[in-house]
Amino acid sequence: MKQPDHILHANKVSVWYGEFQALRDVDLVIKPQQVTALIGPSGCGKSTLLRCFNRMNDLIPSAKVSGEIFFHKQNLYAPNIDPTDIRFRIGMVFQQPNPFPKTIFDNVAFGLRINGYRGNINDAVEHSLQDAALWNEVKDRLHKSAFTLSGGQQQRLCIARALAVQPEIILMDEPASTLDPIATLAIEELIRKLREKYTIVIVTHNMQQAARVSDETAFLMVSDDRCGYLVEHGETQQIFRTPVDKRTEDYITGRFS
Repeated sequence: MKQPDHILHANKVSVWYGEFQALRDVDLVIKPQQVTALIGPSGCGKSTLLRCFNRMNDLIPSAKVSGEIFFHKQNLYAPNIDPTDIRFRIGMVFQQPNPFPKTIFDNVAFGLRINGYRGNINDAVEHSLQDAALWNEVKDRLHKSAFTLSGGQQQRLCIARALAVQPEIILMDEPASTLDPIATLAIEELIRKLREKYTIVIVTHNMQQAARVSDETAFLMVSDDRCGYLVEHGETQQIFRTPVDKRTEDYITGRFS
């Protein structure tokens, strides 16, 4: 069966926080079972765009989104769409590891329980921890507090929690920015492995990380009025070696940040 050419499609997406416009007219296609990196200087709207993909901006009272985002060709912002359901299908991993004040087991089982999971929760938790490359490190202490884990382990636990409800897409907002180099490499290896099953969109300020883990890269910039916009999007090798836009080349080579 032929794989669809995209799983997400942002069409003329703009975002405001009150009177301030954070993003303007972003058009971006996300391909299935690939890693897409969002890069660009601080304030260009990378995280804002990421939050649009699972309607997390809905939780910010001042936020307003215009345009369309299609998930399997269905507009995520249509009136009949339940944002809670979308957040199960499009999971989110944040910059700071944010385990719940529960046991390791209960962190992973949380989404399954509130979603009315009818299968074997023990098996589902084990499978999710294995997929997050954490099982061998925690299998003998599942009922210990999640806060006993290291920062890198906590982030992989949060990834396992997102995987437990079997999403199709995983959004990652600088998932390794607070971690040490060894934990960062573990997260990057995990991202490459998860790409075999999931579509991943990652925000990163680390150019080397974007080059290492992503298949495609989208570069955003900030206009003079502080509004973010998309400059260029393409295969990562092309973006890093032969970018079309001089602004992309200047950013990647460190001429501005």
